[in-house]
Amino acid sequence: MTFVLSANSLMAQEVLPLYPGSIPGAKPTPADYQENTIMREGRGPGITKVSVPTLKVYQPAKDKANGTSVIICPGGGYSGLAIGHEGYDVAERFVSIGVTAFVLKYRLPSDAIMEDRALGPLQDVQQAMYMVRKDAAKWGVDPLKIGIIGFSAGGHLASSLTVHYKDVKIENKEWLSLRPDFSILLYPVVSFTESAHAGSVRNLAGDNETLKDYFSNDKHVNEETPPVFMVHANDDRSVPVQNSILFNQALVKAKVKSELHIYQAGGHGFGLKNNTTKEDWFKTLENWMKENKFL
Repeated sequence: MTFVLSANSLMAQEVLPLYPGSIPGAKPTPADYQENTIMREGRGPGITKVSVPTLKVYQPAKDKANGTSVIICPGGGYSGLAIGHEGYDVAERFVSIGVTAFVLKYRLPSDAIMEDRALGPLQDVQQAMYMVRKDAAKWGVDPLKIGIIGFSAGGHLASSLTVHYKDVKIENKEWLSLRPDFSILLYPVVSFTESAHAGSVRNLAGDNETLKDYFSNDKHVNEETPPVFMVHANDDRSVPVQNSILFNQALVKAKVKSELHIYQAGGHGFGLKNNTTKEDWFKTLENWMKENKFL
């Protein structure tokens, strides 16, 4: 356990509290609600009961940095964070191509620690974008080349920022844009009404039909939505491929640049490596980023 964490920390320069002061909408954390980290074989650390959100910063060497940055949202069905293989490992891969990466440890919906459990994760991802854009010069990144990437339920959170960036839920005195410049979604939860992932819906929206519509992100795409790159597998039994198809259809209809790669197999939660194919989706992503001048 110590070895894995220290190996990951070699590239992590700093862990930042997401909020400089009090956490918006937070209740006092009960004594029995304590963050817990477990190590999972082949996947690294997983975290549950997150109540204090942070950003973990991964910076490439100055002679390799290209000014592009990305905020990473691990998945976990809004009940945990697969922060190892969908967070730290992904950050290292981005650093290898000169991209500064910020791993977001976002709060997980809970009535025990939040006044409104549906707002917490969206506030956190908006705050992450606010921080990175506000302090772009500090990190040596271009404020016009800040992307978002999310996996599974983290893909839902990333797609929520992608379509709801104007619905500001945080303090933003400078009126900074919270719009990602590009969005990358891996086997994402997108819809809360069609082919929905029941666990994500239950944990974030419950039975609230208004929230289900709000968080069906394919319904909120418009011509100002940023370009999107997506990867999914046809045999995903956890989050059906229809989620990515619906989002792509909405993007095409709005004439937004998008690219969708569907594997014939791979299941769910494969992270950087789909073992059913020799294709490396990250290399394909790198080509897409270059084609769209994000690299």
